[in-house]
Amino acid sequence: MAAPIIETCHVACCANRTPNVLSWGRGGLIAYGTCHSVALYDPQEKGVVAVLNGHTGRVNTVQWVHREDCGEETHLVSGGSDSLLIVWEAHDGKFKQCVECVGHTGPVCAVDAIHLDNSKLLIASTASDSTVKLWLYTANKAECTHTISFGSGFMMDVSLAWLPGSRGKLFPQQRKVLSLQGHEDWIRGVEWACVDGDLLLASCAQDCLIRVWRLVAKSRTKRNVQDERTIRMTEDVFTLTQNAFAVTLESVLAGHENKVYGVHWQPPVIKGGDQHQSLSLLSASMDKTMILWAQEEGSGVWVEQVRVGEVGGNTLGFYGCQMSPDGSMILAHAFHGALHLWTQSHEWSPGVVISGHFNAVQDLSWDPEGEFILSVGSDQTTRLLTPWKRKDQTQPTWHEISRPQIHGYDMQCLAMVGRFQYVSGADEKVLRVFRAPRNFVENFANISGTPLAKLLASSDTVDQPEGASTPALGLSNKAVFQGMALSDLAPKTNEEEGTGFNSVSDQYQESYFHPLTLNEPPPEDHLLQNTLWPEVQKLYGHGFEMFCLASDSGRMVVASACKASKAEHAAVLLWSATSWRQLQALPCHSLTVTQMAFSPNGLFLLAVSRDRTWSLWRRDDPAATTTNTEPHFSLYTSTRKDTAVHTRIIWSCDWSADNKYFVTSSRDKKVIVWGDCSSSEASVTPDEPPVIRPCSSILDVGDSATAVSFCPILCPGNSYLLAVGLESGQVLLYKWERIEEPAGASDWTRYGETDSSQSHSLTVKRLRWRPRAGRAGQGGEEEGRGEGSSWVQLASAGADHSVKIFNINRLAV
Repeated sequence: MAAPIIETCHVACCANRTPNVLSWGRGGLIAYGTCHSVALYDPQEKGVVAVLNGHTGRVNTVQWVHREDCGEETHLVSGGSDSLLIVWEAHDGKFKQCVECVGHTGPVCAVDAIHLDNSKLLIASTASDSTVKLWLYTANKAECTHTISFGSGFMMDVSLAWLPGSRGKLFPQQRKVLSLQGHEDWIRGVEWACVDGDLLLASCAQDCLIRVWRLVAKSRTKRNVQDERTIRMTEDVFTLTQNAFAVTLESVLAGHENKVYGVHWQPPVIKGGDQHQSLSLLSASMDKTMILWAQEEGSGVWVEQVRVGEVGGNTLGFYGCQMSPDGSMILAHAFHGALHLWTQSHEWSPGVVISGHFNAVQDLSWDPEGEFILSVGSDQTTRLLTPWKRKDQTQPTWHEISRPQIHGYDMQCLAMVGRFQYVSGADEKVLRVFRAPRNFVENFANISGTPLAKLLASSDTVDQPEGASTPALGLSNKAVFQGMALSDLAPKTNEEEGTGFNSVSDQYQESYFHPLTLNEPPPEDHLLQNTLWPEVQKLYGHGFEMFCLASDSGRMVVASACKASKAEHAAVLLWSATSWRQLQALPCHSLTVTQMAFSPNGLFLLAVSRDRTWSLWRRDDPAATTTNTEPHFSLYTSTRKDTAVHTRIIWSCDWSADNKYFVTSSRDKKVIVWGDCSSSEASVTPDEPPVIRPCSSILDVGDSATAVSFCPILCPGNSYLLAVGLESGQVLLYKWERIEEPAGASDWTRYGETDSSQSHSLTVKRLRWRPRAGRAGQGGEEEGRGEGSSWVQLASAGADHSVKIFNINRLAV
């Protein structure tokens, strides 16, 4: 294979909900834990450059091993809920797993490491098993040298530093020498810094305060001859191997109004051959602010220099913070995983940064033109990703530019109905229809570079609202029209109405919409408040939580199904995509319908179920009925328990672009192509249903096949390209061609697969090909080639909280 078949175009993922999960390296890369993986993010290129898979539990802590020469790091350490520490080492520019440190009996929550020499590392880790362990890493081997037990106490953070004058010396035994009293609540973060031979320790706690301590080597021979009237801070003194050290409280920093979860010193730099530490301290708090502290010139008093953060909203605050190597960028990660970046030019301003779901991604869909992706997840959000091409960059980067729905239930499924309208289902009995507001269409035109007139021509602009806002304690996004004053949205005050509160929701302020003119992707606070889509319809009819949705290409019909343990609830409901009234109920299955797909020409509807069977519904000929103009479907054929080929739940299904074949994939590890649905042999007597048989050999993919999708662009020789997603997180590519009597699996050709760094770390939930050839955001040249382009794009949704977009070179073989 001369050219790479699968390239990772984009990974949308956010940081895990733990305080020590992010670390900024001297080489410029930000490492952070996302679900069971470690992502390496380049804030300059604005994309994930690598994903490190190795943990089997949530990654709780990540730390670059900083070098004394302040050069680019070659080692990275991560710890997870699988009780493991993993050391990663750079080889030829790529990080590989070197060794697992096994010893903790509980989730690892913090880690730090320092270089002993070029090949040795000293690693300190703390876990919920109430121990701190010291590890010696040498040449791909790690040995636990010390274990310090704290009984029933929890250690929240750990930081390593050389004592003044003792660099390179390791003490054979560990003992407690000092306890620093002062904080009045749980201490959440500690970090050392070396300044002019002394050590400064910054500590932060849930008492909203930050304390800065100074540790100095105390000369035993030098007598203190200062005037007794001089005010001196109380010293805590301890002795190690004939050397005395003193610790004093340097300062108490009060400025945050909620728990402080993270402190971070500005990284040191090399000046004149020596390491120089800037006295600049960054803190992050649950009050949704970061503060940059520094000593005032002359007085030496620690003062607040810069405060950045969010105002309003209903989100929780920041879990941790980091500073870029040159101090020009500061970053916080929030409770819900979002990254918040500020950059300094003349003043501090929000920067563009990556985002993603903070729980499993359940479903995704391309828009009909293939220019953006909508995804829904168990984090109760719907997110919209699109490529952004900057003037100074040749390649576009993908970003979230809208969050159309922020719900109160876990999202489960969605279906696009035209360009700027979609239907979504959650863990509730109601389906909700959303339509893009004018403000989104205008901003999408600015960011994607698509002419606004072209976009407005493809969307229903009559009575199109400007945006949407969410009522207090509500679940429905209300439309906001142009010229509507904020006072029209606000609830009446008590004085205006002359009465008390009418309802509970009157006591809570609404989240107001403010129209934005965007030329770059918006930051998190704008995504939360100003990019909602108005809800235009609710669809009632199902008795249990929604499970799957499908829509036809003609924007006529939407099919929906809910969770079901009885046949009466397993019926598929059909809805008109114009009037939004219920058209039909299609009863056939006895258990939950897991996925549905309309054929590209809209003639057939395929449904697969937990009862291990599939059903095929055919649209009635409109000419045969003169009274009803609405689409009507009748059961064409189906498999029964005695004729079913799959022996376990059928997870997924899809249609070939020529409407001839459909494919099913199952927990029994089988992938089967069925058809030909367009052949005349399928039409038999009216009394007997047509028989649709497998037309491929049974493909065993070796793992539960949870997602499958036909590429809409045919391969050379009229063969078909399919993507199969596995429970393990891997995505496989196969080429299938129709052979009348295939021997073995000769009709299947393994075309490619995602490697360990490209694969999801958990189940692949959905696969969707871009509806047209070429790569989104590449402009007219590649789009102009149409089906002649060698590239196609595949989007995948994973239970590992990530959306991945792959570029597939279909002509590489």
